[in-house]
Formats: sequence, C-alpha cells, structure tokens
Amino acid sequence: MAQDVTDATFQQDVIEGSRETAVLVDFWAEWCGPCHAVSPVLEKIAAEREGSLRLVKLNIDENQETSQTYGVMSIPTMILFKDGEPAAATIGARPKGDIEKQLGLEPVSA
Repeated sequence: MAQDVTDATFQQDVIEGSRETAVLVDFWAEWCGPCHAVSPVLEKIAAEREGSLRLVKLNIDENQETSQTYGVMSIPTMILFKDGEPAAATIGARPKGDIEKQLGLEPVSA
C-alpha cells in the first residue's frame, strides 16, 4: 500500500528515504480519473520490487509547494527518486510495461 506524503514530510520520506531505497512518487488528485486508473498499476510495480522500491502518493491539491518544485503540470505524474534526486519521470495513465520503460525499471520476471 502506498504511503501518503505531504509538503512537510517530502524531504524526510522521499529525498532522504531515496538514499536507501528508490522512491516512486505518484503526484495525483482525488478528482483525477486517470490517477485512479493508474494507481493499481503502480501498486503492482512496487509490490514486484518490494525491498528495492517504495511507492508514495502526493495529493497535488493539498501539497502545491512540492508539485511546483518538481514542475508537475499534468497528472498523474510519476517521478522516480534515487539517491535524493529525481532519476526518471512519466506522465499519464499508461500500461504497466510503458511506465516501467519510461522510469528505466527492468521488467520483473514472473
């Protein structure tokens, strides 16, 4: 299950946290249909990489500072953080394989 992060917790949970384990941030909003559609896909990506990737969600309506800092203009936007820095990003509800490819994640064998 994805952890919710806020402007106040982003530094600790994402920036500092990604120094140990990659963190995939799902920038979303309650009213966004595609955000709800992609959520189970992101959950599956994270579950397949348990221990090496954490999934967190940031509601852009409630946390505009962080959204602006990372230039989030469309949602859903997913940004992968590694070693305290954004490493890759993708925008929009896409199939699992497309998201993995855009984020530079190796496919997980079944």
